[in-house]
Amino acid sequence: MAIHYLTQQGLDKLKKDLADALAQRPVISAQIAEARDKGDLSENAEYEAAREAQGLLELNISKLQDQIANARVIDESMIGTDKVQMLNKVKVKNLALNKVMEFTLVGESEADFTKGKLAATTPIGKALLGHSKGEIVEAKVPSGIIKFEILDITL
Repeated sequence: MAIHYLTQQGLDKLKKDLADALAQRPVISAQIAEARDKGDLSENAEYEAAREAQGLLELNISKLQDQIANARVIDESMIGTDKVQMLNKVKVKNLALNKVMEFTLVGESEADFTKGKLAATTPIGKALLGHSKGEIVEAKVPSGIIKFEILDITL
């Protein structure tokens, strides 16, 4: 599995999500036991629903455990602004649309485009990483190639 770069805040959230998911295990086990006590399992929709919920919960727990095991917390004090890197706030101009946008590059688990948090693994994120203010970069996206001018890099 790939390394997940995130902030300490992002790692704390993953750990809380895992703790919440683990706390659901006994709840779902109790639902399964209760449904099993109602008799014929072949026609027991409650039992099937509880087993499906258990499967989804275990999948989520496994995913969270993997993300935490492969997490690398980024030391925010070591981040510069000479070249675009993780946790930088980047102001860019989409040259085709002549539109200015600003977002922070984050790890996948912290990405939220509505809050201006762009995963560094996206085509735009990958195109920006390692480049400096004033440079024009090309991002290969499904609809073609988008050119961006890097206007500013901040923390």
